[in-house]
Amino acid sequence: MPKASVNGIEMFYKVRGHGEPLVMIMGLGAGHLSWFFQILAFKRHYRVVTFDNRGIGKTSRPSESYTIRTMADDTVSLMDHLGIGSAHVLGMSMGGMIAAEIAVNYPNRVRKLVLASTPTGRGETGDAPSEVLSALGLGEDDCGRIDLKGLESRTLLDSVNSTAFNKRLFRLLALPVVRVYMRQVGGEGAVRQFEACLYHRTLDRLHLITAPTLVMTGTDDRTVPPSCSEAISSHIPGARLVKLEGGSHTLIAEMRRRFNREVLEFLRDN
Repeated sequence: MPKASVNGIEMFYKVRGHGEPLVMIMGLGAGHLSWFFQILAFKRHYRVVTFDNRGIGKTSRPSESYTIRTMADDTVSLMDHLGIGSAHVLGMSMGGMIAAEIAVNYPNRVRKLVLASTPTGRGETGDAPSEVLSALGLGEDDCGRIDLKGLESRTLLDSVNSTAFNKRLFRLLALPVVRVYMRQVGGEGAVRQFEACLYHRTLDRLHLITAPTLVMTGTDDRTVPPSCSEAISSHIPGARLVKLEGGSHTLIAEMRRRFNREVLEFLRDN
């Protein structure tokens, strides 16, 4: 079971395929296996690196608060461990926040950047709270922070998953399996990841990204509004925005063929 001692934790990872390195960073409460459909397609062309973020799966679960910057440093430290100087970096949802943070702070480590279904910080785009926050019914404390006391990972992940799928077949067949899987890998680390997402601020620094960037969103994403991707792409110089009509938050599963094709074409384009 491959693990690397990085940034004060033991990080579980997998490497598959050969070619240019492609580091893939998963979202809130989800482990490396959530990239199943992408691994099958991408390992034929790239050296694919997947892993469990801190707090979930087979990676260490520190009890202190997490930040997106800390998880970005985890990823770069893993790249160091694997001898990867620079790589294409693909982030999904929270993983997109982490990927963008890497591109801002470690520009020489990112060849091309793909941000899928990626949120901005809370309030940065002027949107109303997402359906996830509304479903959780979380209020603010006296300092304007969301009160996460008593929030259980099961409640959080159930709320996320309830809005993640659009297609009826996925809701009926895949959702029950996904819920069980995420409860097993998520644990209390998922709540710490959620807190990191809530208080991360990124828009005012995205202009520092120099890597060619593809931003992808589904037009019917109920978890992270498409306006977040629109704002992100408008702040990154030369970024390309692709909207998948009818797409949900889980583009990587429900629209995997289109998603994989868009990513491969972008990575191959000189």
